[in-house]
Amino acid sequence: MTEAKIGVIGGSGLYQMEGMTEVEEIKVKTPFGEPSDAIILGNLEGVKIAFLPRHGKGHRISPTELPVRANIYALKSLGVDRIISVAAVGSLKEKIKPLDIVIPDQIIDRTMLRPNTFFGRGIVGHIPFAEPFCPVLSGILYELGRKTGVRIHDGGTCIIMEGPQFSTRAESELYRSWGADIIFMTALPEAKLAREAEICYASFAIVTDYDCWNETSEPVSTDMILANLKRSIETAKQILRHAVTRLPETRDCNCANALQNAIITPPELIPAQVKKDLEIIIGKYIK
Repeated sequence: MTEAKIGVIGGSGLYQMEGMTEVEEIKVKTPFGEPSDAIILGNLEGVKIAFLPRHGKGHRISPTELPVRANIYALKSLGVDRIISVAAVGSLKEKIKPLDIVIPDQIIDRTMLRPNTFFGRGIVGHIPFAEPFCPVLSGILYELGRKTGVRIHDGGTCIIMEGPQFSTRAESELYRSWGADIIFMTALPEAKLAREAEICYASFAIVTDYDCWNETSEPVSTDMILANLKRSIETAKQILRHAVTRLPETRDCNCANALQNAIITPPELIPAQVKKDLEIIIGKYIK
C-alpha cells in the first residue's frame, strides 16, 4: 500500500488541500471500523501526504461520533508518523482574538463519551502524556506561522469539551478561571491515540470567536465560526504547504518511543486476536 509520512486531519472548513498532485483515494479497513472518510493520498510540494477530512465530506459526523480510533489507526497503517490537525476554536482570553492562530501545548479534558485508547480487551498500556502535543512539530508550525505575518500564539492550554452544544456562560467563565486559553471539541481523543500509536501530533487552532464569556461580542454561533474560518483557511493552507517540506527526516522527540515502557501486560497473556489487531501499533515491542 502507498505510504505517506505526514498526515493532515482537516476540521471544519478544511475538507481538501488544493495543489495536491498524483491524488488517489484510499479506503482503509481497521479493527475499529471505518475512518471518517476515504483518505486522500497525494504529493504536496513534492512530499507524500495523507489527508483525512475529520467530519467526513459534507461535515456529516459530530465530534462525539468521530471514529477517532479508526482514523488514527488508518493513518498509522499508511506509514504516517506525524499528524498536523487543523481545528476551529473559541478564545477564552481577550488577547487571543478571532482570526488569530494558536499552537497549543496543553490540554484539559472535559470529554466524557469517547473511546480514548487502543488498549483494553486483555492488554494494558499507560503512555506518558505530560506534553500532549509534540513540541518539535508544534515549534515548526509556530515559526512558519510567524513568518506569514499572521497573529500567532506559541503555546496555550485548550479545553476539549464534549459538545456538540457550545458552552454555557457559567462554563466559559469557569474555564477562564482555570487559566485556559482556547476551547474546542476535537483534539481529544486524537492526541491520546496518536501518542499511543507513537505518532507526533500538533494542533493548528484557528480562532473564530470569543466563546460566550465576552458579553460585548456576539455570542458564538455556527454562522460566525464558518465566516471567520473562511477568512483564515487560506492562511492555514499556506502554512501547511510550507510545513510539509520543513520536517526533519528523523524524529528525536519522545513521541517516537512513547510505548517503550508503557505496556504492562506480559506478551504471553495478551489475546492472539488483540495482538493481531494492534500489530501495527505494538509490534515493535510485542511479538
